[in-house]
Amino acid sequence: MTLKGYHGRVLHYLDENTPCYFDDGILVVDTESGTVQACGKADEMLQQFKGLDITSYQNSLIMPGLIDTHIHYPQVDVIASYGTQLLDWLNNYTFPTELAFANPEVAEETAEFFLNELLKNGTTTALVFGTVHKGSVDAFFNASEKRNTRMICGKVMMDRNAPEDLCDTVESSVADTQALIDSWHGKGRQLYAITPRFAITSTPEQLAAAGKLLADNPGVYMQTHLAENKDEVAFVQELFPQSKSYLDVYDQYGLLGERSIFAHCIYLEDDDYRRMNESGSKISFCPTSNLFIGSGLFKLDDQPAAVEVSVATDVGGGTSFSMLQTMNEAYKVCQLRGSNLSAQRAFYMMTLGNAKALSLDDKIGNFEAGKEADFVVFDLAGTDLMKRRQSICKDIDETLFSLMILGDDRAVSETFVAGQQVWSKQQDKSKLAGAH
Repeated sequence: MTLKGYHGRVLHYLDENTPCYFDDGILVVDTESGTVQACGKADEMLQQFKGLDITSYQNSLIMPGLIDTHIHYPQVDVIASYGTQLLDWLNNYTFPTELAFANPEVAEETAEFFLNELLKNGTTTALVFGTVHKGSVDAFFNASEKRNTRMICGKVMMDRNAPEDLCDTVESSVADTQALIDSWHGKGRQLYAITPRFAITSTPEQLAAAGKLLADNPGVYMQTHLAENKDEVAFVQELFPQSKSYLDVYDQYGLLGERSIFAHCIYLEDDDYRRMNESGSKISFCPTSNLFIGSGLFKLDDQPAAVEVSVATDVGGGTSFSMLQTMNEAYKVCQLRGSNLSAQRAFYMMTLGNAKALSLDDKIGNFEAGKEADFVVFDLAGTDLMKRRQSICKDIDETLFSLMILGDDRAVSETFVAGQQVWSKQQDKSKLAGAH
């Protein structure tokens, strides 16, 4: 056992209403096992762990690694594409970009860039879409395994309403998905998600096959899109006229459950909320994407039946890899819907809340002893404006709120995965300086 202490302001959550904040705290990590040993007041930790090797951070905040519950790694080059709403956006930008992932070199290079960008933004776990190509997921997991990040990814299942070269078949999608599950699910920190893109691009036969894969492979996830855009909802109704609602399409094929995460969910029926509640299914709220593509304003509060909501970037419809900037936009969406999103709730959601949504709160999300030591060190003076605003913050709530409104990748000083540093702003600056 090799213990290391990280000293500064420390914050994590035991549940939504129980923040644990230490103005002068130490996080103790076993760097060999990559797990948290303890977290508490600095004087108590120093008393308990004599001779502890300590790194101290000034004007910083140490928190669990951020978690993103919906993102597309092949869409790195689709981000910031002008002027269309969902269905045209897919046809004009997304599908042409994803065609290139038939080339393993494209997949490998993009996966490397994508994971570095996540870590640069303090995100240590994500639920990720690949493309329809099996090799896109192999490339992603290889890159993740190299960094020892806890990631969930899946090969898109898509057998209609897409370019021919991007379509699989029921048989090939089942064979590829099962092979990927066998190769990667539970290998180290890698986990698999069965990934029908959405109801429009899968035949009833493929959706049924996805449901069977989910039933046959306990512990895997299911991710898809749901009720993001009004035209999408209308198209689904045309394709599945016998279904009571868009959600009902997925329900008929056995795709609901505690490990099923549905992105967007802006246009749900009241009965859909009740069915999601009963089944334990989860929603992924994607504010920057919903605003950028003009999809609509998600209802975080006052749902007809309580459904667990996580928050996600949805790159490349989303406009930032930063969960801080995602929460900035989530706050504004809530304002427009007449509700408030407190900073404490936002930071809970980005950490333990999203871990719970992914059924990973036994492993990540806070600093309880034995948890995997994924954490981020925020630089509260990451920009001149942040430094000025932070200097007049009266308490931790104000500090967190200004961080989530003004912060982005410049507010991330260091990122650690399983107790090992995988990103450092200082080292990155040194590399840039050496390149000139």
